[in-house]
This record gives sequence, C-alpha cells and structure tokens, in this order.
Amino acid sequence: MRIQLALASLRQHPLRTTLAILGVAVSAAMLLDMVMLATGMQESFRSLLTRQGFDLRVAPRGTMPFDTEARIANAAATEAALARVPGVRTVSPVLGSTLHLRRGDSVHAAFALGIRPAMQGDYEVVEGSDVAGPRDVVVNALLLRAIGARVGDTVQAASGYDPQLRAWTGERTVVVRGVARFFYLNAQQEAMALPLDALQSLGGAATEDQVSVFMIRTDGREVAGVRATVQRDVPTVSALSTAEAVASLEQRVSYFRQLALILGAVSLAVGFLLVSTLVTVSVQERLGELAVMRAIGVARSSIALQVLIEGLVIASLGVGLGLALGAVTARFLNDILKDFPGLPAAMDFFVFSTGRAFRALGMLLVTGVVAGVIPAWRAASLPIATTLRGEAVG
Repeated sequence: MRIQLALASLRQHPLRTTLAILGVAVSAAMLLDMVMLATGMQESFRSLLTRQGFDLRVAPRGTMPFDTEARIANAAATEAALARVPGVRTVSPVLGSTLHLRRGDSVHAAFALGIRPAMQGDYEVVEGSDVAGPRDVVVNALLLRAIGARVGDTVQAASGYDPQLRAWTGERTVVVRGVARFFYLNAQQEAMALPLDALQSLGGAATEDQVSVFMIRTDGREVAGVRATVQRDVPTVSALSTAEAVASLEQRVSYFRQLALILGAVSLAVGFLLVSTLVTVSVQERLGELAVMRAIGVARSSIALQVLIEGLVIASLGVGLGLALGAVTARFLNDILKDFPGLPAAMDFFVFSTGRAFRALGMLLVTGVVAGVIPAWRAASLPIATTLRGEAVG
C-alpha cells in the first residue's frame, strides 16, 4: 500500500520525476566512471606487466626499458650472468631497433623487436603463425596495411641507408608469417618482430651482441631479493620489478585518482540534492493530504516510510540507468584516451570492477534514501490542526 501511494505520488508529476531520475542517472554514471578511472590505469598496467609472467625488467644502468636508445653491450655474457642468479628461471632478451620494409617502390620505417619466439612476452599472434626461422617476421595490422602486403608475402627488410654509397647497410628478404598485437607499443605505431639473431645481424656493428632489455621470470622466490642480487652481480644494468613499475606509475598519475575522488564526491552531492529537492517539493505540495492521513489515524511511521520510498524509487531507477550510461561513456572516453602518444595499445584507463562499481552505486543509493529523511521527518511531524487550517485558508 505504501509503495503504491509513493508511486502514485511520483506519477502525478511525470516530467519532474523523469528529470530527477535522469539527473540521478548522470550522477551515477559519473560516479561509476570516476571509480573505474581511479584504479583502472594501475590495474591495467599491472595486468599488462604480468601478462606473460615476467617479474623483472633489466635495462641499461640508469635507464628504464626503452626509455632511451641505450643498449646493453656484451649481451651473451650478461645473459649468462643473469641466468646464474639464484631464483632466475627464464631470461628473455629483447632488442629494439628501426627497420625499413621495402615492397616495390614503397619504403616504410617501422619499430622492430628482436625476440626469441619461445620465451617472448611482447606480442600475441592474431592471424597466421609466429616467427620460426631467421627470415620470418610478424607485423601489426597497421604496418601490414601500410606496405600493402598480406600474410605469406615476401618483402625486403633493411636496417639503414648510406647516402654516400647509396645503398642499404643491411638487407635481407623476409616472409610475413603473421599479424601480431603488440602489448607495449602505441596503437598508432607501425611495428614488427623477428628473431633476435636476425635483427642483430641486420644492424651490423651497431647491434651486434647488444640488447635493449632482458625480461626475467623468477621461480617464485622473493622478487626483491632476486632484484638485489641482479644489481649486485651485474653492475652494468638496472633491474625493475613489476611492483616497482606499478608504484612508479601510481606516483605519475596520482592526479587521476585525486580528480576521480573529487568528481565522485560531487556526484554523490548532486544525487543527494536532486532527490532531497524533489521529495521536499512533493511533500510541500501534499501537506493537506498528509495532514488528513494523520487525522484519520495513519501512523507517523507509515507516512515517513511512504516519503522515504519515493526517494528510494528515484534513486534506484537513476542508479540502474546510470550503470548503463556509465559503461557506455567509459568505453567512449577510454577509446579517446588510449590514442594519446606513447601509451601502450593494451593499456586501459577505465577498468570495470564489479565489487567497486556496485559499492559506489550502492553509496549513491544510500545517499538517495538519506536525502529523503528530512522531508520524511517533516511529513510525519506535521501539526494536524494547524496544517489543515492553513490549507483551508489557503
């Protein structure tokens, strides 16, 4: 009965009720998006780094992986030293360089990764097959379109051009074996991958026995201890653990969290004010009706509960609609932000977490209910005689 009366009251002013529900929905969508933004980058980055199970990244001393063009010399000896460190299970060397793919009259420069296919963690093949031989390459879809090739086609790969000799410094014929999605590269970056030995030989003296980074899997021991041992035993490199990388990212993007907290608080405040205003106006318009209900014996608690239900209905419908609206806007904004230069294609800004999302929307729902407390208390506390006399005179 109370629910029916509350719904009937809301239906008396459909436009006002609809606008209030839409307002709460916008607040709920903003709150949901801010919750997703507050933790999304950290969770996405952590997932990105742990995707292939690597615990440490080892770069030239004083640098971050691929932050500069610095490389680790004497790569074979360094790899052997890393493999001897207690707790190290797998060492995966990676070389980053620039290659030119020539097909017909077109030449495209692209970022090239030299990897060992059996232990790489930089890409996944989405079409065709992975590299197997020294003349195999995989490319991303962007580069494949740029050179106008298909899986299985043959192209020329060259490492550089000597303007005096008017010749490429290193060149070989390669076969496009597959299309890959590179985890750590920007979505707008043309890229390829080929066996490490092949890339080193193409670069000649500039890349011979050099790598850009070693990726390490441990055997489950304390990663910090393995990192300290690597730093001690191989003084020419710097080791960065996944936990440290995530912590560094959190410091760099702390303003995102602060912004999310501020806008989330604003969303709760707006939702509270919308529900409180609508329910207060509704009570003000029905003072006579509520006084009559009190006069014929309806309990104060029943009247208060009816008013609270009105606030709950508005908040519930708004939160439900806001959940869908927030998911759509988060996806739209995520696609925009992912196009920023220098960001890995596999990284997301908005990551949906069921627990956090429903806790946040639950807070907004509770806020909507609390917003109806003051109007409900006022409705239940009306002086019957004075209110009826005022309504009659009015």
